[in-house]
Amino acid sequence: MSRSVLFDTETTGLDPMTGDRVIEIAALELVRELPTGRHFHALIHPDRDIPEETTRIHGITIEHLLGKPRFHEIVDELLEFMGEDRLIAHNAPFDFGFVDAELSRLDRPPLARTRMIDTLALAKARFPGMPNSLDALCRRFGIDLSERTSHNALLDCRLLAEVYVELTGGRQRGLVLASNGRGGGPRVEYRVDPARRPRPVVPSAAELAAHAAFVERLKDPVWIAA
Repeated sequence: MSRSVLFDTETTGLDPMTGDRVIEIAALELVRELPTGRHFHALIHPDRDIPEETTRIHGITIEHLLGKPRFHEIVDELLEFMGEDRLIAHNAPFDFGFVDAELSRLDRPPLARTRMIDTLALAKARFPGMPNSLDALCRRFGIDLSERTSHNALLDCRLLAEVYVELTGGRQRGLVLASNGRGGGPRVEYRVDPARRPRPVVPSAAELAAHAAFVERLKDPVWIAA
């Protein structure tokens, strides 16, 4: 089984080395690069304030986190969910750095960089010089952004899972993920796009003649009826 875990954090600021903390973390399980439906999500009290300029980005205030667990209370469940598999994030050094800072406070080892897959680096390699934020990639790949009115770690993970599929080869047009309605994760369905019309290829008379001449040169060609 090819398993990986895609994750995202929301924080009190941009630099864990100056005291900024994780306030939300979400992770999605992928098997063979597709979401299974299993996820981890936690809001976390940071034991410090959240600046207004940061709240304007993700919409989380310290009041939202009253009564929520501290990082040390969720760390075991988080690490168990992550396992030893590959870890995917958009601008992964940022998220790895914040999780590592939280782990360091608990005398836990950092996340191995050999596990890191950075979708921002993948996007820059594929679209050099173009905007490669999560929003920009969703628009480029035609992924619905209507629910993304602010940053939200779990929603961002779900959007990034779709972006990751596109960055690593793309989903065949018409294939979609659909719920099986029984809590067992998504299934793959093929749906015909009504806007797509068949475009039959009709050979010209010259092409038919050239093909017939070619077949005549073959020994016992199967294309000629007895």
